[in-house]
Amino acid sequence: MKSKFIGFLMNFWISFSLALYFHMGEREEKCIIEDIPSDTLVVGNYKVQRWDLHTHDFLESAPGLGMFVTVTSPTGEVLLSKLYGPQGTFTFTSYISGEHIICFQSNSTRFVVIAGSKLRIHLDIRVGEHFLDESAIQAKDKVNEVNIRLENLIEQIHHVTREQEYEREREEKFRKTSEETNSNILWWAIVQTLILISVGIWQIKSLRDFFISKKLV
Repeated sequence: MKSKFIGFLMNFWISFSLALYFHMGEREEKCIIEDIPSDTLVVGNYKVQRWDLHTHDFLESAPGLGMFVTVTSPTGEVLLSKLYGPQGTFTFTSYISGEHIICFQSNSTRFVVIAGSKLRIHLDIRVGEHFLDESAIQAKDKVNEVNIRLENLIEQIHHVTREQEYEREREEKFRKTSEETNSNILWWAIVQTLILISVGIWQIKSLRDFFISKKLV
């Protein structure tokens, strides 16, 4: 019963996942930006489909086609740069919080100007994912199974804690930016008011001097 309860918790605990597909030309590079907390495991799965001119549809696979995957940290450091096949899995760990750039580029030798030279990329990115080896769990007794699942659950809790800390950092940064903006607006309003008062006083003085010179007063 306890083992089933832990399994339910593990199925309930869902980490952030991004699943999408996009089109790109052969030899064209396309990038996505992921805002990732520090010390977080990121796992990406992709599949490439090539457009077929005869069937006017995307083929289920693209044999012989490779895909360069490059991951750049917020500081510009390259965390991953590797050539994969038409379908693969890439992983990396973020070392600092911020926007990470994930880029894809095919290694096709065909010319981009050829009509129909188009690819469809199916991409599934999981942030903070921790996988369980079910075959290894089944080979162990129930006590070890519960321990393994508890350890994995603790890792997930640590990931959520890092996510919350990162969100607090972003919130604090946004609050400071808002306070600075409000302060700048206040000072600018004060400066504008002083300028208007100064211009008004100068105009009154100019009019008074004009009337005096014309002996109207």
